[in-house]
Amino acid sequence: MLNSPETFAALTSAAQEHIRAMLLHSLRHEAGQRAVVVADDESDLARLVAAAYRACLPDALHLRFDAAAPERILQAFAELQHGDLVVLIQSSSFRLGAFRIRVELFKRGLKVIEHPHLARMQPSEYGTYIDALAYDPAYYRGIGAELRRRIDSASSAEVDSGGALLRYDCAFEPAKLNVGDYSTLSNVGGQFPIGEVFTEAVDLERVHGKVRIFVFGDTEFRVNVPAAPITLCIEHGKVVKIIDSTPDFDQVVLQIEATEPLWIRELGFGMNRALTAERRVSDIGTYERMCGIHLSLGAKHGVFDKPALRRRHTKYHVDVFAITHAVRLDGYDVYRDGKWTV
Repeated sequence: MLNSPETFAALTSAAQEHIRAMLLHSLRHEAGQRAVVVADDESDLARLVAAAYRACLPDALHLRFDAAAPERILQAFAELQHGDLVVLIQSSSFRLGAFRIRVELFKRGLKVIEHPHLARMQPSEYGTYIDALAYDPAYYRGIGAELRRRIDSASSAEVDSGGALLRYDCAFEPAKLNVGDYSTLSNVGGQFPIGEVFTEAVDLERVHGKVRIFVFGDTEFRVNVPAAPITLCIEHGKVVKIIDSTPDFDQVVLQIEATEPLWIRELGFGMNRALTAERRVSDIGTYERMCGIHLSLGAKHGVFDKPALRRRHTKYHVDVFAITHAVRLDGYDVYRDGKWTV
């Protein structure tokens, strides 16, 4: 629970500021356009974020997911037109029968903002979550575009995690941006907070070396922080040895290995400056935007298909976060001292 009404009010005020900027600069939602906001009442953070949206979108239709009938919510969606906005504020993740909410809304040309799994955040993390909603167009679009340019032209990379070096001796898949610029994309919106550029090796077997991780996503999709860094030893794109593991990480590994090899797939360049090694939130999907490098374990990637690793035949994509001392593309530093340097 939040400590006081004053704390709730201060956090809500900060959220309003960030959401207004996000609506204006990222979603380009203008006065007069219709919007539907669906929120539940099952966590303090959901109530806080919903209050901020009520202030920012006073003319929107605001519905309580846990009070409105599913038919009423679907009717509200059906009444919207191309370019209108839907905001989903979820303590867990909404279900409306067979209706796949975000997929179906995108099919109709609607803009979508999702804030899922808010109940995973602890009260001490609310301020960090709200700060992570801040939208700086110049930073995200400028740095993001330059990172993508360098990734797409690179033939090698190194991730230096202090005493361990992970090497990529090949080119990369075309980098994808999650920086709040939807001008060239068919779908507008997604899960917020944002801030990431991601890719993977064209040839997964050309990834080798060691990487020290300080956080991993556990079997409950929560941020798990081991007492000491875990070192992953990688040969031909697969983890072949783990040093200083923990019982929780062993559980993750056993779950993956029961189905598929421990591939290293995604190479994520997190950009959200509110999320750092020291400032964390408990939801792994939110923390994925952390400023630094994250990787994925397992054979699955929802964007990049490999001939021998088709999406429908793979199962696991578990995020792990590298201690990030430096990142180099073709020998050039693109990250050092806790920030992107391009």
